[in-house]
Amino acid sequence: MLSRMLAYFWLSETKFVIAFFVIVTLLSLRFLPNERKRIGKTVAIFMICVGGQVGAALLEALDYSRMALMAHQFFIIGSGMAFFSLVARFLYRVVLPRAGLVLPRIAEDIILLVIYGAFIMARLHLIGLDPASLLTTSAVITAVLAFSMQDTLGNILSGVALQLDNSLQTGDWIRLDDLSGQVTQIRWRQTTIRTRNGELVVVPNSQLMKGRFVVFGRVDRKDWPWRRWVWFNVTYDSPPAQVIRNVEKTIGTAEIPNVARDPAPTCVLMDFGAGYARYALRYWMLDPQPDDPTDSAVRVHVLAALQRAGMQLAVPGQSVHVTKENDAYRQSVRRRDIERRVLDLRKVELFARLQEEELRTVSEHLVDAPFAAGDIIYHQGDAAHWLYLLASGEAEVWIDFPGQPRQLFRTIQAGQTFGERGVLTGEARRDTVVAKTDVFCYRLDQATLEELIRSRPQIAEAIAEILWRRELAIDSFTSQFLDAPLADAPAPKSGMLDKIKDFLGL
Repeated sequence: MLSRMLAYFWLSETKFVIAFFVIVTLLSLRFLPNERKRIGKTVAIFMICVGGQVGAALLEALDYSRMALMAHQFFIIGSGMAFFSLVARFLYRVVLPRAGLVLPRIAEDIILLVIYGAFIMARLHLIGLDPASLLTTSAVITAVLAFSMQDTLGNILSGVALQLDNSLQTGDWIRLDDLSGQVTQIRWRQTTIRTRNGELVVVPNSQLMKGRFVVFGRVDRKDWPWRRWVWFNVTYDSPPAQVIRNVEKTIGTAEIPNVARDPAPTCVLMDFGAGYARYALRYWMLDPQPDDPTDSAVRVHVLAALQRAGMQLAVPGQSVHVTKENDAYRQSVRRRDIERRVLDLRKVELFARLQEEELRTVSEHLVDAPFAAGDIIYHQGDAAHWLYLLASGEAEVWIDFPGQPRQLFRTIQAGQTFGERGVLTGEARRDTVVAKTDVFCYRLDQATLEELIRSRPQIAEAIAEILWRRELAIDSFTSQFLDAPLADAPAPKSGMLDKIKDFLGL
């Protein structure tokens, strides 16, 4: 009885199949650690089916031949499906990706279903069942089911088409009517979309195929930016060409996260309203996920650029000003503003020796210049027109060297000045200054400084000493990054004073 049972169990390919299954299982556990749970379930099903074949062999030994044949084929089909499932998973997840080929999930399922069908038909043919008669009978059943399940079949076929033509992939960002989000899963019947609010929206695949959806971010195209529009209104006091130039320069040079440098941002005049001109800044976003935060950062830079240029955003027509502005009120506001500026000037080394009246004169000529974090205050090599006083925030000084990355020279704190050398000597900017945080600066023009020094030439000596110390520091820093030493030694203090006098004609 035992020999008859073993002879029935070890039919044909049993030994080979079990050995190959063990090898594929070990390889899958080694290369697919994240799928061990699924692999374990497949192995469990295979082992159950192998045990069922042993039971069928026992029935054969007990002379229950017909029952043994049915049980044996049933468990052979079950173990075969588990075998093909494990081998397919290993091929799809390990072998094909290493060869640079990744199949859509639905294509994987279709291939596996075809293999299942062919295997089942072959096993049925071995026990004498005619697959052709089964197909004829099943065709009638299939027609009835297809008629009663039109919507479900439409969703399934649409899901197959979406993945086979690569029009939609998991990870893509899409917009469907008033819904936008990231595709998290494409199944046989539906596609799941996660919105930015964390909501999971299930959309039938047939709806995607029948309607129109917009893909604005592809998971396989990191170089595919998304154009965004930021709208703002400016009064007619500001020339459009100047508004466009200032905004484009600021956004094009500012270091704003998630904003592409290429294509460059563009600003356009879109419409005319009652008391305002309507503009749009069009920029390209790299990652669609933080869309609102990126728009907000861009608006911050636009507002700072307009404020620096003395341009005003348009006030809605229905706003009512309840403050009665007369000469006395305006003078009071102006007086408080000057007092605040005088306090800021007294903290600055460059203006420490000025008298009260001189401080007031300088404060009257200061121009407000706010910058948003990442804004370029000026570039290395630019012509110098302004001296800057940092009232709040922090800025960084960077220096470019040929063939090397840009180097950080120093950080400017509130209460310090920068940009003096170019204004007083006529030299081009030797560094680039970037707003590290949101900063508020005052700008002082060259004419005011020249008038101040002409009225009291001894001020030039104090300024020359400050500039000389800074020149020593920057020359020492620069020498670290140059292949050859500096040709000329730093000029003495008297040399710096001579430069200032020569440039100003003193």
